[in-house]
Amino acid sequence: MIKRLIGLVTVVFGVLLVTFLLIHLVPGDPVEVMLGESASSADRVVLRAELGLNQPMIIQFGHYLQRLAHADFGLSIHSKTPIIELVKTRYPATLKLAFVSLLIGLGVGLPMGIFAALKAGKWQDLMVSLVSVRLSAMPAFWLGPMLMLIFAVWLGWLPVSGMEANTSIVLPALTLGLGLSAILTRMTRTSLLEVLNDDYIRTARAKGLSESHVIIHHALRAALLPIITIVGLQMGSLLAGTVITETIFSWDGIGRLLVESIEKRDYPVTQACVLLVALSYVLVNLFTDMLYQLADPRVKLVYAV
Repeated sequence: MIKRLIGLVTVVFGVLLVTFLLIHLVPGDPVEVMLGESASSADRVVLRAELGLNQPMIIQFGHYLQRLAHADFGLSIHSKTPIIELVKTRYPATLKLAFVSLLIGLGVGLPMGIFAALKAGKWQDLMVSLVSVRLSAMPAFWLGPMLMLIFAVWLGWLPVSGMEANTSIVLPALTLGLGLSAILTRMTRTSLLEVLNDDYIRTARAKGLSESHVIIHHALRAALLPIITIVGLQMGSLLAGTVITETIFSWDGIGRLLVESIEKRDYPVTQACVLLVALSYVLVNLFTDMLYQLADPRVKLVYAV
């Protein structure tokens, strides 16, 4: 665990460094965005000095790390609002969307994967495989507008976008959750097929245990490690990859805030968003490693060796 925590710090520092360099190398000037093309050169020089953008990048990066050490994300260049306040208002919305999407993915993917494994080689297995392949081939920037067109515009059942109604989360969560369910379906099917013919499964059946008990308490538990890996990676991806979906559905989460900050060349906000996304990703992976030991005690022996 200590080694993983050290690796976590290393990864986060690398993300901070790369993000800082990329943001400052991308074409565009926040001073011109704020003042406009008609501003005088003197005004630009003054504002650049006020924002600290006239200093060498190594000095700017050092000041940024120093502020982070005191849990200070700084102020937004564009709105002068404390970045921590922006994050506090946006990140819970992203967490909510990610968890609802994960529940949809698990609720659809696991049963479909189990069903396909039990019907392996039959027409039911083929149908489930075709559906999962179709879902995995639908990118969010296509699936989102299609769901919006069908359920919001044509049928009028759900809001088109925004966060005003309680049902506003349904369409963006479906957009993310259906893609996740396709991955979980294939992984669950493959993992179960690897263990269904093992000796201990035949022994459990020979004892007279019900098929549902054998599948849930024996086969599925033995097949959990690959599934946990996929769920952990996809949860990190949901926290990091909701940018497109949040933009499509006007969902005021951290992904949309990231897009807005990039458009405005708001360096501090962009860096804070990327840092938060990176932390979320590595913490989810760390939690996934801990779940391995709960799902399979043999993992502890591997770590001990």
